[in-house]
Amino acid sequence: MTVPYTNILVINLMHIGDLMLVTPVLRTLRANYPAARLTLLADKKLADLVAYNPHLDECLFIDKKGGDNHPLAFLKFILRVRKKRFDLVINLHRNERASALAAFSGAKRIVGYAKPGFSLFFDEVLPNQKAVMHQIHSHFAVLTKAAGVTKIDDGGLEMALPPGAEEEAARLWGKYFSPTDRVIAFNIGASWETKRWLDSYFAQCADAFIQRGYKIAFFGGPMDTALVDACIAQMEERESGAVVIFTGKVSLGVLAALLRRCVLFLTTDSGPMHVGVAMNVPIVTMFGASPVPGFYPYDAKDVLIKTPEPCHPCGIHHCPREGADYMGCMKHIPPTIVMKYADELLRAYEDQVGHIPRVYGQYQCKVVELKME
Repeated sequence: MTVPYTNILVINLMHIGDLMLVTPVLRTLRANYPAARLTLLADKKLADLVAYNPHLDECLFIDKKGGDNHPLAFLKFILRVRKKRFDLVINLHRNERASALAAFSGAKRIVGYAKPGFSLFFDEVLPNQKAVMHQIHSHFAVLTKAAGVTKIDDGGLEMALPPGAEEEAARLWGKYFSPTDRVIAFNIGASWETKRWLDSYFAQCADAFIQRGYKIAFFGGPMDTALVDACIAQMEERESGAVVIFTGKVSLGVLAALLRRCVLFLTTDSGPMHVGVAMNVPIVTMFGASPVPGFYPYDAKDVLIKTPEPCHPCGIHHCPREGADYMGCMKHIPPTIVMKYADELLRAYEDQVGHIPRVYGQYQCKVVELKME
């Protein structure tokens, strides 16, 4: 029998992708506790991703890198959380700040992932099983084992666009593209160096697409601008007029609205990849250091190309190998293979852009296991 919680807080203070992977949790909690007040605590800079989620009653946003980033401000934020008098707090990322917020929330029941020390204040601590199952499924395990959930309502990744995002995306699209343009999105950045496919490989793919009549839209955040510039500098078609750079120039809401107008998304394992899943755009992604079970794009139509390197998945942010072996995981995912599966998705979905049917429950992407030659 479902425990009648009436005031629930979910905590995830991590990056874009991590927060997107919490959205199926919100839907499931709403299905199990339809009358409860459901609140999400997240990083302020990611508000666009979740502020208008239909399953939430409220969002609390902490300014991790700004006004809340000193001890006194953090203490005040904890007091703000305590005043909400939550009866259930679910922590879905095992870092110090999130663990502390959960531990000192004053909630009647505190469950989820926790750092040692803070875990003493939890009623039930569970391991994050992202190495052996998808992160979403690990979150569901927390809900069923520790939060009284009896049924899983997995609707996949969800994102409701904030006000004005669709209108701004339409304006930008009309400025840079014609109604008949077929646009392929590129995201070449990633939080780890070892997650980034080679910029020269992205350049080769961009050239090939442009020569076949497509246009290329580069996305990513301000930290990715140098990567994008280096990639475009290697393109034969860089002066063709078929390249548009949105990198570092649009909000997360506008990014999402632009992505869903694209016929294909070529991307690293990154936050924008998960936004693309929520926007239902076909995806080809390349995995080197990342564990496939935990973070594959959560949709059956998408394609993940897995490196053949035996060191996969290293989980290391910077490749320790040298010489020709440096970044071997990404070097051994050739552009020809990526183009093969990109073409496969274009044949299947290009004519359905913006209208691809979503199939409830079908979220295991196609994994291409490459072999060493």
